[in-house]
Amino acid sequence: MKVVVQRVLDASVRVDGELKAKIGPGMLLLVGITADDSKSDIDYLVRKITQLRIFDDEAGVMNLSIINKGFDILAVSQFTLLAETHKGNRPSYIKAARPEMALPFFNQFVQALEAALGKPVSTGVFGADMKVSLTNDGPVTILLDSVNVR
Repeated sequence: MKVVVQRVLDASVRVDGELKAKIGPGMLLLVGITADDSKSDIDYLVRKITQLRIFDDEAGVMNLSIINKGFDILAVSQFTLLAETHKGNRPSYIKAARPEMALPFFNQFVQALEAALGKPVSTGVFGADMKVSLTNDGPVTILLDSVNVR
């Protein structure tokens, strides 16, 4: 499982011009799920995401977590994070989980985030052609990969 964490001032998702989700300050998560992912991947990433100290304290030092700040999360499933680009110029997505596995797994990930945060997590629309907008704050962008900790 790979997650791109972006600290944002705001983020939103539109599908066919219709606003589907919007948050103020917080995190935009782009989530890539593989067929090999398990509950331990979810547990690790939820713990890491909610405890990442990437928000400024009173002194302007990145010393606070999303839980400390009470900010929101927008999670967007993005199979293209699993692109294999070693051969040729056309990416292969063979490592990405099939939709029938990825959707329930993504939903489990979101539910685990909600439990850790104690509030709802906004999401994009799984499988849709989404237009994701954000104002990256910093910019702070971090790539988390649960494979490296198995």
